[in-house]
Amino acid sequence: MSFSIALQHRFADFKLDVAFDAPAPGVIALFGPSGCGKSTTVAAIAGLLKTDAAQVMLHGQDIARLPTEHRRIGMVFQDGRLFPHMNVAANLRYGLKRAPKGPVGFDDVVALLGIGHLLARKPATLSGGERQRVAIGRALLAQPQLLLMDEPLAALDAPRKAEILPYLAQLRDAFHLPIIYVTHALEEVARLADTLVLMDAGRAIAAGPVAEIARRADLPLAARDDAGAILNARIAAHDPERMLSILDIGGAHLLVPLLNMPVETALRVRIPAREVIIATEAPRGISVHNVLQGRVRSIAPDIVHRAVLVEISVGQAVLLARITPDAVTRLVLVPGASALALVKSVAVQIL
Repeated sequence: MSFSIALQHRFADFKLDVAFDAPAPGVIALFGPSGCGKSTTVAAIAGLLKTDAAQVMLHGQDIARLPTEHRRIGMVFQDGRLFPHMNVAANLRYGLKRAPKGPVGFDDVVALLGIGHLLARKPATLSGGERQRVAIGRALLAQPQLLLMDEPLAALDAPRKAEILPYLAQLRDAFHLPIIYVTHALEEVARLADTLVLMDAGRAIAAGPVAEIARRADLPLAARDDAGAILNARIAAHDPERMLSILDIGGAHLLVPLLNMPVETALRVRIPAREVIIATEAPRGISVHNVLQGRVRSIAPDIVHRAVLVEISVGQAVLLARITPDAVTRLVLVPGASALALVKSVAVQIL
C-alpha cells in the first residue's frame, strides 16, 4: 500500500506546491526550516485548510474529497490540547465518543503509552511529556486510518523528549498506521522515520527512504552541522572480552561498544559525517576499530563549511564523510575510486 499527496495553494506571499508518495504504513517525516510549509501541508491533509487543488490518496481512496469529519484522521499538536476540566481517563475516552468501532482498545493504549497511573489526574498536574502521551492516546482511540503529528515534541525540553521518543517508536511498531510526522529535529527523524520528505519554500524537494535521503551529498540536509548517514543494522555477534558488539550494516561489519541486546536484534544507527575519515591505504598502529573497504559514489561541495561531502558505498550501506577540498586533491578522490572509510566505534550513535 502507499500514501500519496498532491497539494497546491496560493497565499498572498507564499505558494504551496507539494507532491510525494511513500509506502504505508510507516512514519513519513516532513522536515525542513520554519516557514517551509510543513504544518500547512498537515492542515491541508486534515481538511483544516481548503486548498486550491488537493489529492490525498490513502488505501486507494482520495480522502481529500471527503468532509473533514469523515476522513478518520487523528491529530496531535505541539501543545496537546487536552480538556483541562477532564481527567486523563475522560480525555482519552473523548476520542472514543464519535469513533467507529476499530482495533485500538483503551487498555492497549494505556499500556503502550505507560499512562495507567495518570488516569485520575487533571492535565494541569502532568508534565509536558505526560500531556503529549495522553494527547497521542486520545488521537489513537479515535480509530484513525491516518495519524498526523505536528511537531509533537517541539515544546518539550531535552529530558522530556528523551522520555517520550521510545513511546513514539513503540507506537510506530504496534499499530501499523501511516503517520505524518512534522519536525525540524534531525534526531527525531533518525529515530522514527521510514520515509523522509525534505521541504523548502512550499515544495517537497526530495522524498524517499530515510537512509537514502539522509546521506545524499547533493541535498541541503548534508550541509547541516549534524549531517550523517542513518543506517539499518543487525547485531551479528558480541565480543564480551573486547567489550565490543559487531553490527551487520548490509554486508559490511561495524564494531561498536558492547550492547546489552540479543544477537539478531534489528536497530538503527547514525554515523555523523564529521566522524568519518577517508584513506587510500590501510593505516597501522591506530585506535580506530572500523576500517571499511568502500568506493566513492559522489563528491559535492559543502560551501557552508568550506568543505567537501563524499558519499562512500560500503557493502550495501552508504556513508557520508565531510573532509577538506585539499584532502580530495591529495588522495585523488573521484567517483568510482576505491577508498577506506575509518570510523571510531564510539562515534557510532545507536538510535
